[in-house]
Order: sequence, then C-alpha cells, then structure tokens
Amino acid sequence: MPTKMLHIPTADGQADAFAAFPDGGERHPGVLMYADGFGIRPVLREMARELAGHGYYVLVPNLFYRHGPAPVIELPEHIGEEDRPAVFAQLMPLIEAHTVERVLSDADAYLRFLSIQPEVSAGPVAVTGYCIGGLLAMRTAAAHPGQVAAVAGFHGPVGADGPDSLHRLTGEVHLGHAEGDMTPEALGELNQALDAAGVGYTSEIYPGTVHGFTMSDTDAFNPAALQRHWDRLLPLLDRALADS
Repeated sequence: MPTKMLHIPTADGQADAFAAFPDGGERHPGVLMYADGFGIRPVLREMARELAGHGYYVLVPNLFYRHGPAPVIELPEHIGEEDRPAVFAQLMPLIEAHTVERVLSDADAYLRFLSIQPEVSAGPVAVTGYCIGGLLAMRTAAAHPGQVAAVAGFHGPVGADGPDSLHRLTGEVHLGHAEGDMTPEALGELNQALDAAGVGYTSEIYPGTVHGFTMSDTDAFNPAALQRHWDRLLPLLDRALADS
C-alpha cells in the first residue's frame, strides 16, 4: 500500500503529515485522521493503513508541527502508566498552545490539501480523531458544514465546546466514549444536546474501557474495543462517502 510523508502549507508554516491510500492509481474519498496527543507514531501509521485498505485516502497531520516535526517529543515504544507523568509534562504545554484559532486555521489547510490531491476523489470528506483528536475532529466538522459528511471521535473530550457548536454539524456523527471518561449521566446530557441539534448520530460508552482504549502501544489498549471502533467507523464512512 502506498504511503507518503508530506508537508502541508499552513498559515504558520508547513505541517508534516503521513498519508496512506490504496494502490492502483484511482481516486478515493478523503479521510482526515487526527492523532491523539502522543502524535504520529507506528500505531497511528498502522491504523491509517488499515483504514486506507478499505478504500480511503487517509491523511494524518502532525498536530504540533509548530514545535517541530513528528515525533515532537521522544516516546517510549510502549507508553506505560509509569511513563505518562513525564510524557504529559512535555505534552501539556503543546496542547495548551494549540488554541481554537490554531485548530481551525490548520483544519482549513488540511481540508484544502486533501481537496487537491490527485488520489482524492471530488466530494465531501470524513474526519475522525482520538483523544484530543476527537475534539479537533468535531471542531473541524462544525467549521466546515457541507464539506464534512461524517465525523467520529473516540475517547475524546468531544463535548468540551458546549452544545452550541453541535448545531453547525451537518454530517453523521459517531462518538465512542471510554467508560473511564464518561458517566451515564454525562452521556445522557451530551446525547440530549445532539438530539436538540438535529444531528444524526450514535454516541455510546464502550464497556470496560479506559481513556486511550484504541491505542495498542499504551496500557489502556482494549482489543475488543478497538474492533468495536472499526465496526462503528467503517459503516459510517461507507454510508457517508459512498458517492464520493
């Protein structure tokens, strides 16, 4: 399967990115995949290749390119609980510097880049994200109604912008929450807000999970929940992008 390391022009420079797409020279629907806070690394490349194998051009940008190319910080091969304090001490300043204004400016650049790639078909795209990437996916979809046909977020703070932002969504939504992140009461409030916004969605707690359950290089990894994530994500993209 073809893969590329790319540089995407942005308002603040160039974002390095990883792309995976099917072989054969045809055009395929575009999917913007936002990494978790740990960024582009082998597990994200593997997930991008897996998704590309189902017929999509998958673009994974380095969220923190303003601070250097990926990997922006040095990560252990397996990110165990004992590693997290030191890793997050380095990550939190980057996350805090990634303001809403930067998120939306970058999203404009990423979607514009996707739209001009010769391997990407014309028409709407989808956005998916993990951890903080789930929040970025929702912000991107809300800022580009009509252009984003589907959005998915997994173990992320997806309701952090409040219910008002949900009214701008036009694509179908799937949210897969970690049991350790979301109480049933909070889930009910979020789903009520989605109902009020008139959004087509599924939003559920994945049983027996903690934050980060899709990431096989962390202690949070849950193989059954990762498979559930694919079982929700792939039909969503198929429905939303079938005509692209």
